[in-house]
Amino acid sequence: MKPALLDKKPDYPRSWSALPNGAERKAMVENELEHITQQFFGYHLVKVGNLSSEVSLTKCSIKHCVNMVAKAHDAAGMRSLSREMALKESSVDGFVLVHELDFAQDPHQILREVDRAIMPDGDLAIVGFNPLSLTGLRKLMWFNRQSILHEARYFSVPRIKDWLQLLGFEVTQVKYMPYSKFFTNRPNNIVTRWCQRFLPQLASVYIIVAKKRTVPLSPIKPKWKLKPKFSAVGASIRAGGVNSEKPQS
Repeated sequence: MKPALLDKKPDYPRSWSALPNGAERKAMVENELEHITQQFFGYHLVKVGNLSSEVSLTKCSIKHCVNMVAKAHDAAGMRSLSREMALKESSVDGFVLVHELDFAQDPHQILREVDRAIMPDGDLAIVGFNPLSLTGLRKLMWFNRQSILHEARYFSVPRIKDWLQLLGFEVTQVKYMPYSKFFTNRPNNIVTRWCQRFLPQLASVYIIVAKKRTVPLSPIKPKWKLKPKFSAVGASIRAGGVNSEKPQS
């Protein structure tokens, strides 16, 4: 397994147009995230990165959505590095990371920043490339090296789940998609439905939904025990002998 920390930062896509079939990928991610974020609760949602900022979440239950990017961007709401978020501790109710970990130099640090800024019971959605998919296998091929997908990290679902568990997140849902235009030009056909039913783990993209869990600390009162009183055995016998003597008349 390759280390998560890289010496050099991978090329970062400025928009969905930098990805092959970017418009189709964006539409599929938006469709899934629309349903997922309807279950989010709170007041503030932060979409981290360029790709996340371009995703429209009109049905999200959290109405105040902020787009956080590192450099100037048309959809920018605030400028901040994902590894050093300009957010207060426990101030955000939800985060959306669309392929942000895939193009990160240090994905652990990004998740630590999310953990610092998220509220207790806050929601997190992570979109990533599946290394077991056909797209992931193309990264191992010698051809088409100029594609930005060769820069992606392709972290597996179990690995991301382990990282989240260490930070106190509970994974509540994992969804795999898409299949449509990567197998055929007609979406929602029999091939797509068959793959979604029998081969979901081979999809090119996954979405992990997690919730931050906190265990409240309740003080435990110590149970004080009285020290038992012990008496000498000899003293007890002598005392018994004295009490047993009859008084003289």
